[in-house]
Amino acid sequence: MRIKLGANTYGKNAVNLSRIIRHEGHHEFRQVSVSVALTGDFDTAHTEGDNSLILPTDTQKNTVYALAREHFTGTVEAFGLALTQHFLSRNPQVTQVRIELVEHLWQRMAFDGVAHAHAFTGGGSEKRTAVVTRTAGGARVQAGLKGLMLLKTTDSAFFGYPKDEFTVLPETTDRILATECEASWAYASTELDFEALHRRVRQSLLRTFSEHNSLSVQHTLYAIGEKILQDNEEVKEISLVMPNKHHIPFNLEPFGQANTNEIFVATDAPFGYITGTVTREEEAS
Repeated sequence: MRIKLGANTYGKNAVNLSRIIRHEGHHEFRQVSVSVALTGDFDTAHTEGDNSLILPTDTQKNTVYALAREHFTGTVEAFGLALTQHFLSRNPQVTQVRIELVEHLWQRMAFDGVAHAHAFTGGGSEKRTAVVTRTAGGARVQAGLKGLMLLKTTDSAFFGYPKDEFTVLPETTDRILATECEASWAYASTELDFEALHRRVRQSLLRTFSEHNSLSVQHTLYAIGEKILQDNEEVKEISLVMPNKHHIPFNLEPFGQANTNEIFVATDAPFGYITGTVTREEEAS
């Protein structure tokens, strides 16, 4: 029986970087976690202990910090493209570079309608994400977000589902719909205005969630993806994760009060876990 090495990668995860961008009159504060993954000719490192082709992960970490001053001045997507180009061009043993970026969002404080020059508040649970992958054949960019808390108090229903002897869930035509949304979308090009596109996709996601008459989480997930693809030809496909954060009506009748669909128990677990990818169907030639 012949034994051989299968697919493998290595890199540096969770390189936590903070950056001050000093403008005249105000500062920007950026915070991002960067993970590097290299694929290539590393067989002998595994089979023979030969490290001659292994770029140290400590060097990878230092590269992220060193390139940040020049290249982390705009979007995380642009920073990822610069990092992938650097690692691929300088290491012939590397065939693919994958850079994953998660940005923690900060906003300048404002007082009396005026933004403070150098004081910030955190952006809550929402984070901006990007994944940039580069080979000799070119680069691919995915953008996204995670930790986006969404909730609406009506225009959400769930009925008409199969029932068996274990089904106790009552049908409803009016319920709370709440989720912690994660989205990742693939761009058709690397020569794009990533900042404007991210804002546009996020706004479309929020608007569709708020306006859609939802018959299930799946129904709303598809509506969000469909609208984003319809309005943004630069986006090839979008994947969404929308766990159902349940809010269960609390029974007030034992206390002499009517159940008017106003008081709920917010539950953390268990919860429904709904995912889906919406993509463009290729037209027949």
